[in-house]
Amino acid sequence: MENLRSENYHRGVAMEGVKFASEMANTNRRALSDIKNIIGGPHQHLAVSKRGLSEKPAAAVNAKDQSGFVGHRPVTRKFAATLANQPTTAHLAPIGSERQKRNADTAFHTPADMESTKMGDDNDIPLPMLSEMDEAMSSELKEIEMEDIEEAAPDIDSCDTGNSLAVVEYVDEIYRFYRRTEGSSCVPTNYMSSQSDINEKMRGILIDWLIEVHYKLELLEETLFLTVNIIDRFLASENVVRKKLQLVGVTAMLLACKYEEVSVPVVEDLILICDRAYTRADILEMERRIVNTLKFNMSVPTPYCFMRRFLKAAQAEKKLELLSFFMIELSLVEYEMLKFCPSMLAAAAIYTAQCTINGFKSWNKCCELHTKYLEEQLMDCSKIMVELHQRAAHGKLTGVHRKYSTFRYGCAAKSEPATFLLDARA
Repeated sequence: MENLRSENYHRGVAMEGVKFASEMANTNRRALSDIKNIIGGPHQHLAVSKRGLSEKPAAAVNAKDQSGFVGHRPVTRKFAATLANQPTTAHLAPIGSERQKRNADTAFHTPADMESTKMGDDNDIPLPMLSEMDEAMSSELKEIEMEDIEEAAPDIDSCDTGNSLAVVEYVDEIYRFYRRTEGSSCVPTNYMSSQSDINEKMRGILIDWLIEVHYKLELLEETLFLTVNIIDRFLASENVVRKKLQLVGVTAMLLACKYEEVSVPVVEDLILICDRAYTRADILEMERRIVNTLKFNMSVPTPYCFMRRFLKAAQAEKKLELLSFFMIELSLVEYEMLKFCPSMLAAAAIYTAQCTINGFKSWNKCCELHTKYLEEQLMDCSKIMVELHQRAAHGKLTGVHRKYSTFRYGCAAKSEPATFLLDARA
């Protein structure tokens, strides 16, 4: 009887040890997949050593005591007696899978144990070593860095580092802003259909005359482009009769001079230019009408803004610069060219001028990256400019051709048109 109690007591201790091990195995905790999170990490004070778990159950449990046991069943006197009557040759079946045991053991490893543990199962997927992961990551970063270098626009502002007026620190942000807002300076390409008394030809005559006035008064180039922009935006919003169209033109030039020039022409000079067709009161009244219609918004990106930047990217000499401005001023007169945005007009004018000078297609990577236009995108606009160049000396609107036929403008108008572009495929 005393032997039976002792045997039952030892079996109870053994069962409790096996139960505790079974519960730990059933937690099904998995080893971390990133080895960097474990190796070299700080020591966990609450971590339990693998040997501490295995030594006690191993001392208490033997093959004889484990026979016929099914885990997690409470050890009662009846169950203990049943176990005592079973043959002792049976061996304890493994509780759970081998992977569950390994996961349970690994979950309680210390960092030192984890480093020394060998992965014995063939089904385990080997984790990447730290050096391999670093190499893969560094190669990916190098590829991304190389892509950024290839797409980055060349630096064209290093020569102006000491020039405070060049605002090298944020010139790129300025032109990104111009590109986002250039749509505000554009007008509908069919706005003349809403005018009852004027048409496209009358607009062309007015612009051609204003180019001559601008030349005689020796005004800045940006003044001319802003004048044309003010006229188009006003005519797109207000209906104007034919006899007031010239008044709109000279008043728009007065406003542009006030915005761009240091020395502004007086109103009396504009009255004389108009052959006294209008009075001072007429000009001032039209000035109020225009600024109210445009809501006093004179700060819009015109083609001139982009011309200066794109010419710098093209490393343009004086000849290329004059020929480019000749092309774009021809475009100011044509109502058809309103369908192109200012940046497109500027890029196409420089491209057409380069082709005219070189005698072949010329558009390098630096120009492409700074203008954001491929050569194929410029072809439609460039072909129209070549046609305008061909007929610039003929017809009634020859103001631009006469201006750029002078020595002051390098006789740029006398260059041979790049007719080979008309045969090129877009």
